[in-house]
Amino acid sequence: MSAFTGTWHLVRLILRRDRVLLPIWILLLTVLPAGYASTYAGLYPTEAERAAYLAGTASNPSIVALLGPVYGDSVGALTVQRAGLLALIVGLIGVLTVVRHTRTEEEAGRRELLGATVLGRYAGLTAALLVTYAASVLLGLLTAGGLVAAGLPGAGSVLFGAGVALTGVAFATVGGLTAQLTESASGARGIGLGVLGLAFVLRLGGDAGGSGGTGGSAEWLSWLSPLGWAARGRAYADERWWVLLLPVLFSVVVALVAYPVSVRRDLGAGVFPSRLGPATAGAGLAGPFGLAWRLHRGQLLGWTVGFGLLGLVLGGAADAAGDAVQGNQQLAEILSRLGGSSALAEAYLGGTLSLTALAAAGYGIQAALRARAEETAGRVEPLLATAVSRPRWLAAHLVFALLGPAVVLAVAGLATGLAYGISVSDVGGELPRLLGAGLAQVPAAWVLAGLAALLVGWLPRLSGGAWAVLAGCLLLGQLGAVLKLDQWALDLSPFTHTPQVLGQDWSVTPLAALTAAAAALLTLALLTFQKRDIPTT
Repeated sequence: MSAFTGTWHLVRLILRRDRVLLPIWILLLTVLPAGYASTYAGLYPTEAERAAYLAGTASNPSIVALLGPVYGDSVGALTVQRAGLLALIVGLIGVLTVVRHTRTEEEAGRRELLGATVLGRYAGLTAALLVTYAASVLLGLLTAGGLVAAGLPGAGSVLFGAGVALTGVAFATVGGLTAQLTESASGARGIGLGVLGLAFVLRLGGDAGGSGGTGGSAEWLSWLSPLGWAARGRAYADERWWVLLLPVLFSVVVALVAYPVSVRRDLGAGVFPSRLGPATAGAGLAGPFGLAWRLHRGQLLGWTVGFGLLGLVLGGAADAAGDAVQGNQQLAEILSRLGGSSALAEAYLGGTLSLTALAAAGYGIQAALRARAEETAGRVEPLLATAVSRPRWLAAHLVFALLGPAVVLAVAGLATGLAYGISVSDVGGELPRLLGAGLAQVPAAWVLAGLAALLVGWLPRLSGGAWAVLAGCLLLGQLGAVLKLDQWALDLSPFTHTPQVLGQDWSVTPLAALTAAAAALLTLALLTFQKRDIPTT
């Protein structure tokens, strides 16, 4: 028996488990760049308009820091910059997918059961990497095909698609390494996301100080980040195909570390041993809410800091974003519809806060699904054997599914208001206004958190489908108007019903209705969880 025996059996198992989630993410991420290309072609049909937009965008460090550099004024070059965050999303999916099928399986005890069969020691890691690599390559191919179908040149489309695919490969390999480092899946995810966050900070700092992609004193930082390599390929400009070697070499080096480590540690153990806890629990762990706080506090802190930094970047770019599109009436009208105001800066702020709300909803879903993760790991049964009731235990986790989106959106609104207020010399006026705009997005995020909670309580095997719903909301919000979907289709997303509070009169009724819907979903979640079976160990 070789170290890879049984790999293909595990590949089929992973494909079966992810047969819904992975295709949805691939489809969503494929459609976005093609949609951006069609949008830019319609908004900026002439070279003069694109050149004017390029001058306003590339000269602003905040916009370049957020999206990445832009090389040229072609539709393709503008599309590459607009899709700059795609690399971050692909990297996130790569880390989470590999950790889910490696360290999570060990922590739940399923890897040990499979190890009792004819299964090589490298099989589990290899299967997870192969599936994630294949998904990344498929995403790259479909992305390139979609861009070609949108009328962009083939060479640039292939280069951009390859860059996206190899970014996914690179961070999938990072996930394979971090899965070997700790005993817990949450620790492995935390380290992997920390690496991803560091890569994003390096890319952000390098692009902000790199003169909009034309080279600068800080651009070398972007060359240190796997998230910066795809843009450095310069698709649709003077293509640099050799840049594709960087993520390949990076993946090989990380894999050469991950594989030896995976066989030198004990099954279920990590390179970094867990610290011994105190002999007795503190007073804060006397009940389920204290335990839930211990489990959620790290992620809540990390998300809060991240949203604060994002708000500073978005707020700092708002004034320049308005100036960049001042001369394009069609774009002004679209941004005005998105942001709910005829003022371009306010339209930009409204639109970006709407996108931020989708990310906050992701936190709410993650917090609700943490309850399901505790259940599958076998840690719920001992707790429910005590005086803790089922609704009380689940409610402890759902508190953070509600608290998290509210906190991070409040912080994002405050940071955006602070940065924008400084840029327009009106902090006292903009800070409370944008705080309110951020908080107005909270009820819609609560609806998705409530849906995830309902799936945990009623149909736990389908609880991962909450991510598919989030992907659908993102797709409707980004491309619904471009695809000219009917209003009833757009209304399927709770974010469609969020009133635009910047620059116009608005009603509290939609917010009350969304809050009531979220409350109903959470109530049903508690009731259904009370009645269904709990897996026993």
